[in-house]
Amino acid sequence: MRLRHHSQRGVTMLVVLVLLSVMLLGGMALAKLTEVGTLATGNTAFREASLQASEVGLNTVYERIREDLADEDTDLAGWYWATMQETDEYGVPQVDFDEAPEVEVGPYVVRYVAERLCDTAEVTNALRQCVVRQEPDPQKSKVAGSEPLDPPNSRQFRVTIQVTGPKDTQTWVQSMITKGKP
Repeated sequence: MRLRHHSQRGVTMLVVLVLLSVMLLGGMALAKLTEVGTLATGNTAFREASLQASEVGLNTVYERIREDLADEDTDLAGWYWATMQETDEYGVPQVDFDEAPEVEVGPYVVRYVAERLCDTAEVTNALRQCVVRQEPDPQKSKVAGSEPLDPPNSRQFRVTIQVTGPKDTQTWVQSMITKGKP
């Protein structure tokens, strides 16, 4: 008596190949998600480090404005302008940042510029020509919250800081600095 061999149709092989393909695609998708997560984490770390590096630039320009800026009416060598400069659509002044002073902070290069927030270089009426900060005088206070303001006694400067880091990443930071009574 002979056993008959049934012809094999290969259905099992086809099912196994489909399941392996699905598992391969799922593994590739998981690997891609992990890669994207790692890149996002790295980008966040670069951003945080560049913001910390910008603090060095902010402190440096603050000291230069307070200590080195004797004549506020005169532009200085690629880092200071006595008047507001034209800005782009993001509010960044249209100046040559390659000419700006730079400070190296680890792998980051920090460049800074400062502008006095005035319409003209020679100021005759600060209230009309400049952005000023008025401070309340506690000696004149009658009722809390209704203190009269003193005449303008602080000049405002806009500081723009460009931080270039690893992989040519750039971070821009702007801040206002107040210089006290003349």
